[in-house]
Amino acid sequence: MVKAEAESKGATKRWSGLVVGALIVIFIAMAMSLGISSYLSLFGWTSMPCQCSKYSGIVEDCCCDYETVDRLNEEVLHPLLQELVKTAFFRYFKVKLWCDCPFWPDDGMCRLRDCSVCECPESEFPEPFRRPHSGLSQDDLICQEGKPQAAVDRTIDSKAFRGWTVTDNPWTNDDETDNSEMTYVNLQLNPERYTGYAGPSARRIWDAVYSENCPKYPSEESCQEEKILYKLISGLHSSISIHIAGDYLLDEARNLWGQNLSLMYDRVLQYPDRVRNLYFTFLFVLRAVTKAADYLEYAEYDTGNLTEDLRTMSLMRQLLFNPKLKAACPIPYDEAKLWRGQRGPELKQKIQQQFRNISALMDCVGCEKCRLWGKLQVLGLGTALKILFSVDGQEQLGQTLHLQRNEVIALMNLLTRLSESLKIVHEMGPSVEKIMEGQMSSPSAPKSSWQWI
Repeated sequence: MVKAEAESKGATKRWSGLVVGALIVIFIAMAMSLGISSYLSLFGWTSMPCQCSKYSGIVEDCCCDYETVDRLNEEVLHPLLQELVKTAFFRYFKVKLWCDCPFWPDDGMCRLRDCSVCECPESEFPEPFRRPHSGLSQDDLICQEGKPQAAVDRTIDSKAFRGWTVTDNPWTNDDETDNSEMTYVNLQLNPERYTGYAGPSARRIWDAVYSENCPKYPSEESCQEEKILYKLISGLHSSISIHIAGDYLLDEARNLWGQNLSLMYDRVLQYPDRVRNLYFTFLFVLRAVTKAADYLEYAEYDTGNLTEDLRTMSLMRQLLFNPKLKAACPIPYDEAKLWRGQRGPELKQKIQQQFRNISALMDCVGCEKCRLWGKLQVLGLGTALKILFSVDGQEQLGQTLHLQRNEVIALMNLLTRLSESLKIVHEMGPSVEKIMEGQMSSPSAPKSSWQWI
């Protein structure tokens, strides 16, 4: 009897060992098929905060250190901004989606229907946004799910921007006073994510941005003003790449979305200067928001819903006058040290023209959703430049700041995008770097998922 029980227990242990071994084999096979980093991200194993960041000290050319920025973003800015952009006022953006590219014939094509922008029913817009009935069918007013070219309703109410000054931004190319061919887009229904837009068309956009409009000057050959534009665009580029990698189509056949950690590492995390420029851009935009605090506090956040509008104003005040932010980082970036030399006015006009060219390049993006987020974030950055440096290309002394509604919406949504990117880098960066460096050090490591897109 005892011998039989011993044999039974031995058999049980052997079976348990076989089951565990089989599970390990299955796990390894699945990890190799998807790419280890992408597979782990499905289980959220890389989202654990890691307090071992290699970035420390003062952010270059700024007035705050990395540790303070990460702490303020986690405790104050990110939670408030996430709530703010969900309000009715900040989730609708007015944009001209289809314009002729002023530099070359557009030949960009997207592989996915996710390139299309999903418009909203007229009933969803806040009352001040609504336009008179134009007889369009309901099919034209809803998101045409599953259609590669989703139609976008471009008509707007001429009174939608009541209470706001309607003026062009001298730093951007779009004529925001021209309501023809403009449409409202619900940003919450059109998230910034992977769309399949790639290849020569996409590369040509960034090549034109960097080579023709914001080259990376050697440090010994450039002044601080000339480096600013490159750092801002590099930081914005890093943020966009992080959002694409953070919401990525891992398996098109199964419609499986997740985090492409290898792409995130390849595009951003393995380059410390790109991460530093992301922090710089975040502090630059944050400085613009805090500098315009008195203006933004009393702006007219009118959507026709008093309860919602009061909540929007409350969130703005919590952000603008937060005691933790004021105590830890009262001036995120000191813009007063720029444009002081004899070449100051000339440099400002040069950089302003370069940024206008970058703004115009957004009309050459061959993907509707990419164009939407490109235009919004470039307008947001242009608004930050307008607040910090000029109203009409000249010094602001003696001038009154005027912002239009769309500029404020773009500015706060851009700050939110940058805030979210910083959070991802801070929480996941060290873990992703360890995973990717481990893969590269192993000669038998599986090919990363971004390599077989």
